[in-house]
Amino acid sequence: MKSLGIIPARFASSRWPGKLLQDLAGKSILQRTWEQAQKAGLLEEVLVATDDERVREHAVQFGARVVRTAPTHRSGTDRCAEAMEQLDVQPDAVLNIQADEPFLEPGYIDQVLGMLKAGAEIATVAHPIAEEEELHAPSAVKVVLDRAGQALYFSRSPVPHLRDVPSGEWLQHHRFYRHIGLYGFQASVLRRITRFLPGQLESCEKLEQLRWMEGGLSIQVGLVKGMSLGMDTPADLERAKQWLASGSSTSI
Repeated sequence: MKSLGIIPARFASSRWPGKLLQDLAGKSILQRTWEQAQKAGLLEEVLVATDDERVREHAVQFGARVVRTAPTHRSGTDRCAEAMEQLDVQPDAVLNIQADEPFLEPGYIDQVLGMLKAGAEIATVAHPIAEEEELHAPSAVKVVLDRAGQALYFSRSPVPHLRDVPSGEWLQHHRFYRHIGLYGFQASVLRRITRFLPGQLESCEKLEQLRWMEGGLSIQVGLVKGMSLGMDTPADLERAKQWLASGSSTSI
């Protein structure tokens, strides 16, 4: 199985423009994400897909292969699909790797690729939730699984609802899972989903994976130990700088 990792990278951002080029202990967030993805043992290549010349020039400087894409894409998934179609040699499997994840565990990438190799249409990962704040935070996307590890539903709300248990005790009575935004696709599936129209569930939750499920596709979910620190805010960046400067061997 020929595997390809694509990092969709925009300069524009409604919350933090240019964040991917921000310095993180001598390297940009984008460079660190690319280098981390390169460590995955089963991934054959990692490229950057962007619509911005500043991002392209920077990625070329640190050695990445770059594919220019249209500025009109609504999601990173659509950008990955266009980048894939521009290649002379088409992959069998494609990973969409978020550009603001400089601490993403390479083993998670290998785990997703293993699920695709075993026949999954779409694969991703999730970790058990340990804190009440994380369980109830809308920014933490929850996923419900069936017995075979297939996703039944993704939500920004805590799911399932424990009817007869006080909300502050939910973690004592059920194992909840938080989704990690790393997606792997069979190449043929990636081509298909770019033609899907947004569905009602996606419109409600603002989660594009619900569009794929509404379209009849299955998502295999592998379980992992924990999250990495995504760079969502300047405060996240400062925390990461302090952690790297400390030389700590503990999790960020």
